[in-house]
Amino acid sequence: MSELLPFLPGFLAAFSILLVAASSPGPAVAMLLGISMSRGRTAALVTCLGIACGSSLINLATMLGVGLLLSKAAWAMQLLRLIGAAYLAWLAYGAFRKAANPPALATGPESNELPARSAARLFAAGFALQVTNPKAIVFWLAIAALGATAGGGALVYAAFFAACWVISFGCHAAWALLLSSAPVRAAYTRARRSVEATLGVLFSVFAFKLATSR
Repeated sequence: MSELLPFLPGFLAAFSILLVAASSPGPAVAMLLGISMSRGRTAALVTCLGIACGSSLINLATMLGVGLLLSKAAWAMQLLRLIGAAYLAWLAYGAFRKAANPPALATGPESNELPARSAARLFAAGFALQVTNPKAIVFWLAIAALGATAGGGALVYAAFFAACWVISFGCHAAWALLLSSAPVRAAYTRARRSVEATLGVLFSVFAFKLATSR
């Protein structure tokens, strides 16, 4: 463990940035809002796993230099922006469809148990949302610029990677636990059309901003 001590200041700086970014409302939190309220806590936490794993993949890519290469290739970043915008637009369509024809809410066993197929889809949704967001690549490049792991060995990289995963999952899981609480779900039941319509608008705005950002 003594090998990690010289890197702690850099770790703390990187973790502070990650903590703020992962806790801030954005497309991922908007997705968790809809899933937590409509499908419950377990579904939301599975989605959080996908988000955290997607974030970790980008983290690994920046460590390997892939993120830097992507940031230098304008066409690649533009393609990634368009893919991400299309995915957000698809989420907006789904939210608007739920607003028009609200599906049945998951209750009872679904709050604690989830079919494997549904779990895989939720994981994939969270993962896809994260890896198709080019702003996440830029964010991880900013963290990489701090040099938190510069000169470190395998243990340093592994510790940094694992801690980043925990922070990403923990921040999003906190949102999931809050949004899937009984009072929040009860409020959603009373105003689900308005909530889904609002999510549709948010996803549409996110998609437009992502497609037109430079």
